[in-house]
Amino acid sequence: MKPNIVPKNGDMLPRARELRREMTPQERKLWYQFLRRYPVKIYKQRIIESFIADFYCSRAQLVIELDGAQHTTEQGLLYDRERSSIFSQYGLDVLRFSNYEVDLQFEAVCEKSIRRFNLAFEAALSRYMHKSSPLGGAGIAQQCLRGFVLS
Repeated sequence: MKPNIVPKNGDMLPRARELRREMTPQERKLWYQFLRRYPVKIYKQRIIESFIADFYCSRAQLVIELDGAQHTTEQGLLYDRERSSIFSQYGLDVLRFSNYEVDLQFEAVCEKSIRRFNLAFEAALSRYMHKSSPLGGAGIAQQCLRGFVLS
């Protein structure tokens, strides 16, 4: 299962590197206590077109965004809708959490993330199971789920 390739604006690389070094406390918590050790590769501060996603998993086609207070303003909400629209053009789903949720409901944030990862992997498995392949059904399942945990 080869994930879709999403374009990135290379001019954004210095800013993405800066954001990786200077993560917010909530980004740091989600990264170090959960996402970093997740059984599939997740990127932090990943460039997608001319936007920088907080976290991105190409295999699940999932973007995870953590929203601070600036995201509750009218301008912030419009910007988030634009970003989500661009992401969806590449087949990406966006999962949003507020900083409040990460701070005070961390376990629920992790559980919801796991459910979204699992839905993405199950959908991919279903798509590939319906295609003919020299690998056969079991081979396709192993290919789709390599490195994934569906518990």
